Amino acid sequence: MDWPKQAIIGCYVFIKGPFVLILIGFVIVLVSVFGSFVALGGHMGALYQPFEFLLIGGAALGAYLASNSGKSVALMLKAIPQVFTKSPYTNKDVYMELMALLYVLLNKARRDGLMTIESDIEEPENSAIFSEYPRILRDPHLVLFITDYLRLMISGNMSPYEIETLMEQEIEAHQHERDIPARALASVADALPAFGIVAAVLGVIKALASVDQPPAILADLISKAMVGTFLGILLAYGFVSPMSSAMERRTVVSVKVLECIKVTLLASMNGYPPQLAVEFGRKVLYSSVRPSFAELETHVRQAKSPAKKVA
Repeated sequence: MDWPKQAIIGCYVFIKGPFVLILIGFVIVLVSVFGSFVALGGHMGALYQPFEFLLIGGAALGAYLASNSGKSVALMLKAIPQVFTKSPYTNKDVYMELMALLYVLLNKARRDGLMTIESDIEEPENSAIFSEYPRILRDPHLVLFITDYLRLMISGNMSPYEIETLMEQEIEAHQHERDIPARALASVADALPAFGIVAAVLGVIKALASVDQPPAILADLISKAMVGTFLGILLAYGFVSPMSSAMERRTVVSVKVLECIKVTLLASMNGYPPQLAVEFGRKVLYSSVRPSFAELETHVRQAKSPAKKVA
């Protein structure tokens, strides 16, 4: 590959990064709003009202803290930095590796018996099978989800229907917990315009209290009061609400990978061979990360040899 093509691909990957997209979006919002204001003859100095920021931001922060628990605040502090990083579940290679791992485990269990994978699921960090798939092994949540349900399958005391119900409840709990920061941030976005109105009302009260002043001073006080409404709406719909939507997207993707595992394991429990079970898992993936049938089949065939070595 020649260097111009490499540079183009590199720029494309960089621009697709969530941090860059968020930054570009915020810059467009700022340039569009303030650029249009200046182009229409406005003066940026009129918008510089630090106490309006303090009133709106402080009120929003106080309301957020009053309506959430310490656990929710901790989840928010964890979720905000993640918004600016790429989700590990937006790469097709991760799903290829995941389905290859599931195939190897299910194939070994089908060929040699479920008990032969017991040591692998009890100590995945020491498993020769899991070590072949480092991306999955580095994700403790995925490893725990896989090993927990394989352990239940080995026990033989639960029907596929019972395990499916348990999986759905765990996935629902996972989604609910991951949604807490996004819902809280969405509530803050909904409240910001109202706090902007509060700031504007206080500014109008101040202006009315100075009714004996010249018209120029009254106009200045009223214009400053209107800045509160402007800031509340801008912060809500230009910054906070998009952050909430970005958190929701990460949650949706993290749920989808668990659904892929669920469908694959349930297909195996219902008697389908491993190669067909992973095909069930492939079908539930989003088109942007879903490998083709041929890609998955080729990848699975290449994954057969490690399984034989471990066996």
